[in-house]
Amino acid sequence: MTFGDHVLALDIGGTKLAAGVVGRAGDVRSFVRTPTRVEEGPDTTVKRLLDLGRDALAEAGHRAGDMAAVGIGCGGPLDPVTGRVQGPPGLPGWDDVPIVDLVDAAYGRPSFLENDATAAALGEYHYGRWGDVRQMLYLTVSTGVGGGVILDGRLYRGAAGNGGEFGHVIIDWNGRLCGCGQRGCIEAYASGTSIARRANEAIATGEASSMREVPVVTAETVSAHAGRGDPLARRVWDETTAALGRALAVMINVVEPELVVLGGGVTRAGDALLLPVRHAALSQAMRPAGAAARVELSAHGDTVGVVGAAASAFLHLDGGGRTHDLAERGNRSHRLPPTKEVSSP
Repeated sequence: MTFGDHVLALDIGGTKLAAGVVGRAGDVRSFVRTPTRVEEGPDTTVKRLLDLGRDALAEAGHRAGDMAAVGIGCGGPLDPVTGRVQGPPGLPGWDDVPIVDLVDAAYGRPSFLENDATAAALGEYHYGRWGDVRQMLYLTVSTGVGGGVILDGRLYRGAAGNGGEFGHVIIDWNGRLCGCGQRGCIEAYASGTSIARRANEAIATGEASSMREVPVVTAETVSAHAGRGDPLARRVWDETTAALGRALAVMINVVEPELVVLGGGVTRAGDALLLPVRHAALSQAMRPAGAAARVELSAHGDTVGVVGAAASAFLHLDGGGRTHDLAERGNRSHRLPPTKEVSSP
């Protein structure tokens, strides 16, 4: 391995932690993950994250010293300049956590922090299979909802480094309370957390549902039971896809992208999510914007977070000024290794 060819990538989410060794071509050499367990607090969770990174290095047959850098993706808000996480709704207690300093100290390599969805947008742009695209939106639909923007081939970060926070686009100003403290955000309707919460609220009213027999109802539960014809699950799922499609229509009108990519755990539902969301988004967007856009699922599946964190690290190593043109990078795609689940002690 040539020094500078690989980075260690860490992905911090409200539901899971993930780590992997990723090459410059977007090739994922190892991928491991474990539940976040946010109730344990940031100190314990960071320690487990660092141990997970060591597992990823061992899985790939490398040491920390072999890595050019460490890329870190985490839900915002955060400050990528100071390297601090600043109280994401999905990570309670993570107030001003100096994650970059902690990772630097653990591995002895330079580390770079980026909003996880912004980083994933960069990973999709660099290593997806999308052809000659210059304007792209990425939306992650997972524990929370986030996003990232590529404008004219360049990553858009915004004035404070958190640009593209699509999860807090408001679709109903008097709607459900969001974890950010506002009402009616798309995250309050389309996130995995919200899908499960709305299903449980309906079940608690006494409404009949096959989901009553499930010990823990998740977004995946709702999707599966909706597909089997359960009326309650079907209603919650249809509300979810309608809300997400409406929010995407707003985003498409504002940015006029050629491509919208959906990633995150909720997208494991596949066409059950993609098809109604695509139809709602493109039919409700203004005609020129809707006609110019396409809506697709991520090319990277569960590894999109580590691929994105790696892409962000390589961008910093290369000067941090811009994303590379598709012509320069040859629209490369990455290889997916088997996923290794790590049992937490």
